Amino acid sequence: MKLMIKCAGTFLLLALPAGKYACAQNVQDQQKQPVDYVNPNIGGIGLLLTATEPYVQYPHGMARIAPVTTPGIEDRYLADKIYGFPAGPAMLMASTGPVDTDAGTYASDYDHDFETATPYYYEADLQTWGIKAEYTVTQDAVFYRFTFPASQHAHIVFSMQSDAQLTVSGNNAVQGCERVYGPIDNKPAPGEQTREYFYAVISHPPNSWQTWQGTQLSHSPDESGNGIGYVSDSATNGGETIEVRVGISYISVAQAKRNLEEQIPQWNFDQVKQNARAVWSTALGQIAVTGGSEKQKTIFYTALYRSLQRMTDITEDGRYFSGYDHKVHDADGHDFYVDDGAWDTFRSMHPLQLLLDANQQEDMIRSYLRMYQQSGWMPSFPSVAGEQAAMIGHHADEIILDDYEKGFRDFNVEEAYAAMKKNATEASMLPWTRDPITALGRQYLEKGFFPALAYGEQETVPQVTGERRQAVSVTLENAYDDWCVATLAEALGKAADAAYFFKLAHNYQNVFNPAIGFMAPRSADGKWVAHFDPKLGGGQGARDYFTEMDGWVYTFSVQYDVAGLIHLMGGRDKFDSRLDQLFVEQYGTSKYKFLSQFPDATGLIGLYAQGNEPSFHIPYLYDFSGQPWKTQRRVRQIMKIWYGDGPRGIPGDDDGGETSSWYVLSALGFYPVCPGSPVFEIGSPIFAKSVIRMGNGKDFTMIANQVSAQNKYIQSATINGRPLNKPWFSQSQIANGATLILQMGDKPNLQWGSAPDDAPPSMSTLSASQN
Repeated sequence: MKLMIKCAGTFLLLALPAGKYACAQNVQDQQKQPVDYVNPNIGGIGLLLTATEPYVQYPHGMARIAPVTTPGIEDRYLADKIYGFPAGPAMLMASTGPVDTDAGTYASDYDHDFETATPYYYEADLQTWGIKAEYTVTQDAVFYRFTFPASQHAHIVFSMQSDAQLTVSGNNAVQGCERVYGPIDNKPAPGEQTREYFYAVISHPPNSWQTWQGTQLSHSPDESGNGIGYVSDSATNGGETIEVRVGISYISVAQAKRNLEEQIPQWNFDQVKQNARAVWSTALGQIAVTGGSEKQKTIFYTALYRSLQRMTDITEDGRYFSGYDHKVHDADGHDFYVDDGAWDTFRSMHPLQLLLDANQQEDMIRSYLRMYQQSGWMPSFPSVAGEQAAMIGHHADEIILDDYEKGFRDFNVEEAYAAMKKNATEASMLPWTRDPITALGRQYLEKGFFPALAYGEQETVPQVTGERRQAVSVTLENAYDDWCVATLAEALGKAADAAYFFKLAHNYQNVFNPAIGFMAPRSADGKWVAHFDPKLGGGQGARDYFTEMDGWVYTFSVQYDVAGLIHLMGGRDKFDSRLDQLFVEQYGTSKYKFLSQFPDATGLIGLYAQGNEPSFHIPYLYDFSGQPWKTQRRVRQIMKIWYGDGPRGIPGDDDGGETSSWYVLSALGFYPVCPGSPVFEIGSPIFAKSVIRMGNGKDFTMIANQVSAQNKYIQSATINGRPLNKPWFSQSQIANGATLILQMGDKPNLQWGSAPDDAPPSMSTLSASQN
């Protein structure tokens, strides 16, 4: 829902969930605000794979803008040139150079020492042309300002790549659209087209303009096809500005124009910039921290900024376009969100957002259910172009159950359950596919494990892709999904379904090989695969057996039944020993060979890899096994070593904010090991005081007395004035506001939270308590 809200006599367009940013501060205090700590260039050099982008956008905004830099340089921060800036589907650039049909001709050198990057505003010197480029945003529109030198040939350029249309409208407007390609595999979206539209207005009508297609310049007002563009020509005095306002849409050009006129109706760049800053100040100000270093605050608030970028709200004037049926729908008062990767984000990003705005999370679940209605399947990687066939599992289940179990149920729960059950019983379990169930999936349902190929066996199942079977991970992650279905079935009084899915939830036990103490693959005949190596087996990324990681990490992937896993391993002492070894175990080969096989496994401490999501819950497992002080030590170590305030400050792919959200929660001092269970496990906070303003307006305050780099160990705790002797707390304890006080020290308290009854709940312990 979009609102116009009057704040201090000025109307601000807050294109965000109603009430969330009401009366955002539009007068900057002298004191440094959370938004001032954000450094969007953190992570701009990837440790091995994907670098971050310095996006300027509203929280969950549709207009998400970052410079388009030199093609082929994947470490974006190291790129030498800016080629342009996004204008919806087009690329916008300013220059004073020659006119050409090659967008590369307009590229400019730039220098980070002459750059300003914030969540709400970006500035860079286009040094080749002597132009200062600036931009800011609203929810669905962008405002550019270019300050030119004295020139007889000042150019504004729009270029578009493939299956595009461009029209020059009047003296100073350009509009068009381009087909949206799938973000995972860069192939056209299936079925009907998804298109992105733009409408741009230039502040000064040019002296002349030309368009192009391919290499041919012309004065045609209409171009279509591949490689098309527009270039204007004007004379400028030194210091003269040319501004460009751009509306974007997934509905139509007319809607893009409406978005622009509603959100940036005037040529007032500084007001739009101020409004965007106010929105981010309010969003980031939902968590106030005291103590910690300037560096830690920079990392923290940058991580929080990244944790609030997705999902993307693509509602426009109460309507939205869905790539799941390629139709425009009424939003019926609830915003429609896409752009998620549930395999990544269910772990900590959605739980963090749920703390901050539960109503918005309920709208996200409604969005998932709308996609189910439109396509027949619950999605896992929704995009504006439709579902993307990526990763494994059906982890919208965890997002839905987490909301439900924490008391946020303003969505069609019965429909959600039907969608979850259908995916669990009728959808393919193969990695990177979205098809009906295969014989391999039926074996999981009937025999209790997803079969791997036997040693030396050749693949004969045609539906298996180059991502291989990932058989052990598929078993473990679908078992987690089945636990979610079972838990919701039980809550809804569906006893037979609950019994069936709880049985499937125990399938993790069927891939634990007690002879070696690891999760391991079994072939279709039930035999353990011969010559299995839990460290290096399975080929590239261990994809024969696992998902991007090795058996050392995936052995601990039973988030919903840690107690059961401890029992399988032979008790707490043996579990702790294996967990200890994970953090010191070496690679079994050279480090470069290991990372060549496992490029996602960056941020290594032993074989633990903070650079990839399957590891994220593991440091908190000591809370279940009687040694919470080791959790406190490890999470502090991970935050100190693998998160920084510079371009190499992210331990791996940020994956839409998921890696950043781990830091946000861990820095506050807690983490949800098992989304779907309404509890949080306690770690070790880095701030003396943190206050979370939750979505219901209540405050959850955490105080860490005497906290420091050395004072990382919890000596005692209280919550709401009562002693807390367990290393976890429940959603019900904080739902109406709470204060958690931790007394910190430099030596572990080996007794605090260490008794067997102190452990957080697990499927096994809950079952035992009910019998």
